[in-house]
Amino acid sequence: MERHKILIVDDDADWLDVCREMLSQLPSKPEIRTVGAGTRAIAQLDAQPFRLLICDLRMPKMDGLQVLSLVRRRFPDLRTVVLTGLEDEEFRSRAYSLGVDLFWLKPDMQQNTKMFMDCIESLLGSEKSAGFRGIQSKSLMDIIQLECMSRNSTMLRITRGPLVAKIWIQDGELLDAQVGNVRGEAAFHKILAWKSGTFENLPAEPNRERTIQRSINALLLETAQSIDETTDPVQTEMIERADHRKTVWKLALLAAEGAEFVVTVPPEGQGKSEVWGAHSAEQLAGWTRRAAEAVKRLGERLEAGPLSHIAGGSLERRLVMLSRDEKIFLVAWPTDVAENELLEKTKKLVASWDS
Repeated sequence: MERHKILIVDDDADWLDVCREMLSQLPSKPEIRTVGAGTRAIAQLDAQPFRLLICDLRMPKMDGLQVLSLVRRRFPDLRTVVLTGLEDEEFRSRAYSLGVDLFWLKPDMQQNTKMFMDCIESLLGSEKSAGFRGIQSKSLMDIIQLECMSRNSTMLRITRGPLVAKIWIQDGELLDAQVGNVRGEAAFHKILAWKSGTFENLPAEPNRERTIQRSINALLLETAQSIDETTDPVQTEMIERADHRKTVWKLALLAAEGAEFVVTVPPEGQGKSEVWGAHSAEQLAGWTRRAAEAVKRLGERLEAGPLSHIAGGSLERRLVMLSRDEKIFLVAWPTDVAENELLEKTKKLVASWDS
């Protein structure tokens, strides 16, 4: 089987060496090529096929946004990742509007190397499919997910023949959806059933009445899982991509919130434990389950009620364990996170994780 090729473009030669050495350790063993300028990147893409482009933003002559704009038109099947030291929400939004799959800051990548590599490996293994015009070949699910992951505020206007639909997003959260006379979650599910069309980003409407309360992650996964696999090969492909979408979403959420890893443990006999962002999955899941059971027994002896949360730490990281919807979550944070912020940050992450 031919190895995938990754092209990295950055004007910092030392940084290119760091990336090459790191990505050469990916399990799929991709072929890594590096260039120091946007024009050379385009020349390389013209000369041979690549699976993934990793691009800096701030470069001389042709900057990263110009490169991405050309890539969008000329290489629509190419996966793209922005890896930059430029911490600016406007650039993040512009990059996502050009169809990038992921946006990472260099300091975040250095602090969460395992997570970054998991994201890259996942992108290498995923396939493009025909979809909505306006952002490469992504499905409408991908488009909405990217808007929410980048915490944008916008109104998406989607057109399919004579039909027009709208989806309102504020600070990365769904406010409302409408198609015809239907609003809310019912409209959202109707819109996601469309297989093709065009869309455009319009100014946000922060005063729009909120009719959708559930998280975007829950709604997207519910929609993908509700499709009848036997009726349409395209729909079957969407279901097969649901696990990939879930993986990229959760790894990106970890990076956005600054957590190191998350362990989720369901009640006994109700599914398997999952570990995101860390090795030794079985050991971490087993420790989390045993710790939760020990605390539960202690609570019963002391008649202290159900588990609220447990916090602790070491020289390497801080840990918070809490329960939500009968599932136990263990979240690891860097030691520089203030102790008085740990619980609220954990609750916020868990609420977005599996609601």
